[in-house]
Amino acid sequence: MPSAAPLNPAFARSSTIRSLQDVERLERLPLAQAQPVQSTYEIFRNAAHAFGGKTALTFLPTADPADEPIRWSYAQLLTGIHQTANLLHHLGVGPQDAVAVLLPGCLEYHLALWGGEAAGIVQPLNPMLTDEKIAAMMQLARAKVLIAYGAEGDSGLWSKALRLRSLVPTLTTVLRVAPHDEAPGAAGTLPEGVMDFAARLCQPADRLVSGRHIAATDIAAYFHTGGTTGAPKLARHSHGAQVFTAWASVQMQGITPQDVGINGYPLFHVAGVLPGSLAALSAGVETIIPTTGLFRNREVIARYWQLVERYRCTYLSAVPTVLAALANVPLDGADISTLRYCRTGAAILAPELAVRFERLFGLHVHESLGMTEMAGISTITPPGVHAPAGCVGWRLPYTQLRVVALDAQGNASDQDLPPGQSGMVLFQSPNLFSGFLDAADTAKAFTPNGWLATGDLGFVDEQGRLHLSGRSKDLIIRSGHNIDPKVIEDALGAHPAVQLCAAVGAPDAYAGELPVAFATLVPGAEATEAELLAFTAERVDEAVARPRWVQVIDTMPVTNVGKIYKPALRQRAACRTVQALVDGVCTELGVAPHPSAQPEGDSAVRVAVAASPEAAGLMARLREVLAPLPLTVRVAAGTGAAADHPASAQPTA
Repeated sequence: MPSAAPLNPAFARSSTIRSLQDVERLERLPLAQAQPVQSTYEIFRNAAHAFGGKTALTFLPTADPADEPIRWSYAQLLTGIHQTANLLHHLGVGPQDAVAVLLPGCLEYHLALWGGEAAGIVQPLNPMLTDEKIAAMMQLARAKVLIAYGAEGDSGLWSKALRLRSLVPTLTTVLRVAPHDEAPGAAGTLPEGVMDFAARLCQPADRLVSGRHIAATDIAAYFHTGGTTGAPKLARHSHGAQVFTAWASVQMQGITPQDVGINGYPLFHVAGVLPGSLAALSAGVETIIPTTGLFRNREVIARYWQLVERYRCTYLSAVPTVLAALANVPLDGADISTLRYCRTGAAILAPELAVRFERLFGLHVHESLGMTEMAGISTITPPGVHAPAGCVGWRLPYTQLRVVALDAQGNASDQDLPPGQSGMVLFQSPNLFSGFLDAADTAKAFTPNGWLATGDLGFVDEQGRLHLSGRSKDLIIRSGHNIDPKVIEDALGAHPAVQLCAAVGAPDAYAGELPVAFATLVPGAEATEAELLAFTAERVDEAVARPRWVQVIDTMPVTNVGKIYKPALRQRAACRTVQALVDGVCTELGVAPHPSAQPEGDSAVRVAVAASPEAAGLMARLREVLAPLPLTVRVAAGTGAAADHPASAQPTA
C-alpha cells in the first residue's frame, strides 16, 4: 500500500477518567505520541486490522426486534470505503473537491462519509432543507458529485436530488443509492449523469488507487451550521480535528470493543457522524442504525427498550427531547441491565427529566457539550461520575477552557471569571474547526485573541466541571435586564404534568422583550395554562423573570437533531403578541371578523386585512399601533380571516 501510513493500534482508553486531575495526567504525554493518527482513513485501516470480522455496523430494516438485521464487519467496511474512494477518484474527485451526501440512515452513508473523506471533502446535507438552501450550500462548496438515496422517504429525497442537478452548475455526477429492499432492475433506466452506486463499486478494494497521503491539516468535511435562516455557513473540519474527537471521546468515555450502541442521530449532523459514529468505529464498537428513519421513526422509540435487550446495548446516547419521549415508553419486561452509560447533549437537560429518567430506568444521565465548530464534542461527563443536571463535565485532554464576562453588547469580553460565576464559554482545542468557507463568518466566531466564542453561557465549578445555563442569543432582555430562560424552564419543568418546556422573549413596545413560555404535557396529564403560570411564578424569585403567560401546545418544535427549536417559538410568541394588539384595535373600531397574525418568512409577522369599507381605516390604525413593536410587522390587504394562535413554523435543521 504505497499510499498508506504505517498501521497503528485501534483507539483504546489509556486510563479511567474521574476527575480533572485524570485529564491532566493524560496530557503529560505529548499529543503527537498519545494520538499519532493523521486521518479518518487511517482510523478505518487500523480498526479493520484490529477487529477484522467483528461487526462494525448493524442496520435494522424495521424496528421489530425479531426481524433480521444487515451486518457489516470492520473488514467489509474498509473494503467499501476503498471502493467508494476509488470510484470518486475515477469520477474526478480530488482532495479539494466536495462530495455532497443526501441520504437517510443507511449503511451506505458510512461509505459516502469515509470514502468521501478519503477521496476529497464530504458534505453531508440536511434533506429537510429546501432545494434552494441545499443548492446554495452545494454551490458554495463547489460540489462535484452527489450521493443520493433512490427513494423518496419522508422528505422527497430522490426527486430533490434530481432537481438539484439543474441548480448546481459544478455537479457532474449523481450516484444513486438503492434502498436495501429494492428489487434488481426496479429503478429502470437512469437519466444521463446519474449512475447506480452499487453497480459502480467494482473498484480495487484493498487500497486507495490515488496513492493519496492524507495530512492532518487536510480538509475532511464541510458541515453546515446556521443554514436554517439566512445564508448557510459551511464549517471546515480537518482530518486531524475529526480524529481528535474520536480519540478524546474514547478516552473520556472508556469506550471498548465490547460496547454496543444505537446511533439514532442523523448523519448530516456532527453528533451522529463524529462522537456518535467515528469514535465508536475507532474503538471496535458495534454501532446500530435503527432503520432509515433513525429516531424520527416512532416505532424505533416505541420499541427502543426491546431493541436494547435484543442487541445487548451497553450505552444509550440521545438528545433530551428523545429522552423525554423514551420516558413515556414502559419497559414492559425488557431487560436493559446491559446498559452501563447514558449520555445526552445538544441541549441542556431539564432537572425533572433527569430525575424521572433515573427513577424509571435506573440510568443516571451524563451530559456533554458539543458543537459543529469543535468537530462534535467539547466536554464530557464520564461514566461513573454523577453530576447535577446542567453539568456537562470536564474539558477534553489537550484543550483549554475559559469563562469570561459579557460586554455591553452581550459578546465575550477578555475578563476571566472565577469558579461559580457565569459568563460566556470560550475554547481552544485540537479539534477546533478550520473556519467557515466565508472568512467574514470565521472572524465572527473567534475573539480577537483567537478563542472560539461559543455563545454558550455557564460557569466552572470547584472540580473544574463546566455547567451550562443557556445560549447568549437565547437571553431574554427585558428593559436591559438579562433573563436566563433556564430559570423559567426549570421552574415550569418541575410541574408533574409538563413533558417539555421552553421560555423565549415575546416582543414588547416598552420593554423590548417579555418572558413567556411554552409547554407540552405528559401523555394523559392535565393542567391549565393558568395553573402552570401560577406554579412557575411561585418558583421564579425575580419578578421581572416571571413569564407573562404560558401556552400549552400539542407538539414542541424541534430540529432534526432533536433540539427544541426556539426560533419557531419566538415567532409564535410574536404572532400572539401581534394578534392581541390586532384584536384590541378591532374591538375599539367595532370591526369583525378580526384579521389574523401569521408568520412571514423567518422573523416577520403579516396581518392580512380583508377588503371592506372599513379596510383603509383599519389598516392605518393597525400600522400606528403595531409600529412601536421591535419586529417587522406587515399590514397588507388580503383575506384576513379570523384565527386563533398561528401554528409555529416547522424547523429545518
